[in-house]
Amino acid sequence: MNKRLNSEKAGSFPRFGRRRSKRELETGSFKLKGLNPKVCGKNQNPVELFWKSDLNHDQILEKVVQFIEKLASGQDKSKAPEIPNFVESFLKMVESRIATYEQSEASAKLGFNEEYTSFFEAVSCLSKIVNTLDEFPFDSATTSCFNRAGSVHHRAMLLSEYQFLALLDISKRNCNVTVDSKTPKTPKQSFFNSNQETDRCVKPEYDSGTGIVFPYFPPQSVANMNQVALAMISAGYEEECFIVYSGLRLKALDFEFSNQGYENVNMEDFQSMDWESLEGEIDNWIHIVKYCTTNLFSVERKLCNSVFPEHSLIAQKLFCDLATSLTIRLLNFPNAIVLIKQYSAEKLFKFLDIYETLRDLTSSLDSELSALDLISETSETQRRVGVAAVTIFCQLENSIKSDNGRIPVASGAVHPLTRYTMNYLKYACEYKDTLERVFQQHYETEGSTRRKVQKQESKNAVEDNDRIPKTSHFSVKLMMVMDLLDAKIEMKSKFYRDPALRYIFLMNNGRYILQKIKGSTDIDEIMGPSWSGKRTSDLRQYHKNYQRETWRKVLQCLNHEGLQTNGKVSKAILKGRFKNFNTLFDEIHKTQSIWMVSDEQLKSELRVSISAVVIPAYRSFLGRFKPHFDSGKKAEKYIKYQPEDIEGLIDKLFEGNMTSMGRRRHNN
Repeated sequence: MNKRLNSEKAGSFPRFGRRRSKRELETGSFKLKGLNPKVCGKNQNPVELFWKSDLNHDQILEKVVQFIEKLASGQDKSKAPEIPNFVESFLKMVESRIATYEQSEASAKLGFNEEYTSFFEAVSCLSKIVNTLDEFPFDSATTSCFNRAGSVHHRAMLLSEYQFLALLDISKRNCNVTVDSKTPKTPKQSFFNSNQETDRCVKPEYDSGTGIVFPYFPPQSVANMNQVALAMISAGYEEECFIVYSGLRLKALDFEFSNQGYENVNMEDFQSMDWESLEGEIDNWIHIVKYCTTNLFSVERKLCNSVFPEHSLIAQKLFCDLATSLTIRLLNFPNAIVLIKQYSAEKLFKFLDIYETLRDLTSSLDSELSALDLISETSETQRRVGVAAVTIFCQLENSIKSDNGRIPVASGAVHPLTRYTMNYLKYACEYKDTLERVFQQHYETEGSTRRKVQKQESKNAVEDNDRIPKTSHFSVKLMMVMDLLDAKIEMKSKFYRDPALRYIFLMNNGRYILQKIKGSTDIDEIMGPSWSGKRTSDLRQYHKNYQRETWRKVLQCLNHEGLQTNGKVSKAILKGRFKNFNTLFDEIHKTQSIWMVSDEQLKSELRVSISAVVIPAYRSFLGRFKPHFDSGKKAEKYIKYQPEDIEGLIDKLFEGNMTSMGRRRHNN
């Protein structure tokens, strides 16, 4: 303001007057002086009452514009300019119009028609009058005009502030949007809807990709906001404009968070929650973050750009501040989660979900914002969640090492530790790319651990040249888990007293592990063909060992040698051979029918291999030596089974029939 402003004179007025406090602007708690709804009818537009009564408005406005242009371009600025009478008329007209708005219910509407634009054209002229006169020396006429224009302009800005607040304030909205029933947690009343009567029937806007109804302001409301904001910024009221916008948009976004079902949860709440409840909170957090990254941020940025299209840097800054406030609130959740230390291994997957959600959030911020500090903070939170995920995954190793139970699994079935570990790894490998990233970040910041991993990688590279990828930290960790599981299963197999059952146990667990690995492309690629080949070879060896331990004595009974005495077949020895065969086979059938082989292919392979060895030997032995028995019941006393009987009984092995378990003690 010109230092020569004669502010001590009666009727003088500061250029912009008192600015509203941040609290007033955010809450709309201030009131316009002199509001009186009785001045005009409820449904009558006060703009029309005023402008229709003054038919010379356009001519006067045109003369004012010409006067301002003349002062700005060619007027001698060394002396005070002459103020034409039409300027005073113009000021009276605008002041009367403002007074009409201030005294009517329509103060929050300003007409919303073609008169809306004309009002802000007049306000723009007011601003130019004040700024232009400030460049000239002041005499009494200039001072009076300057102060009068400043006073009217100040009132116009107060009205603009109030109007801007009314346009943005979601608490005054009264427009319902029909919500797609397939869209969860979408608010019935969205903060992008206008409360203006002319906008209430606007058709909801749908996203072509998802069919979701987006919260939005109708185009006319956005255009009105733009005019108000442009007038305020041009007049030097940008701070008030920004405070109103930021405060009310933040309020609206908080309201949307609540409508989406997201509330702040503090550490005390986390500590007292059971895991099932906490999973629900994590799912809800993931929902709201995805809603922000796929919808809220882009729509809010679009709104900023639409309200402030002439000031792109301002729009960028306002959006950046809003997104920062929301993001910090969202980051409070995972930052609190990672402080809870008591997590078992199966909680890993929710942490990986959080990690991936933060990754998407970081990517969204990177594309939407130039807020490097916020991106850095989000990345740091993501790193903390990654550290927690590594710690939780490592508990899998601890659970394998600490499983020291000495009671064998009944029937030689797959051990629960094997099932748990392999299902865990298969599910974990659905997050393979994420786990690779998590372990990479962790070991990059852990020097000593990194050296241990490098040493293990080198060892693995020598032992299994086809394992890929060689430098993957997660791959190394997974292979270490598999080695631990192999060692633990080998140790537990020694608790079986029957060597044959021990090999059934090893085959069951080995086949289960191999099938799980082949069923997961990611694990199969990590372990490599050599590992699978070695395990397949181990299974064949277990199979051979089982046959040797179980059927060697049975086959010895069917040996043709040693049956002759003095060149003749000894009936006594022959009877003993048949008797021993029957006893051994009965015992094997009785025992091994209870043993469990759950893999149908393995069960079939075992039965086929047993039949291939036992039945031909028995048929040959029976065919050669049966004639040495007298026909009748005496022969049946020793020849209990026909080859077909043997085959049928072999097909009943490994069914895991537990009905007789209560009548006999398990042989282990």
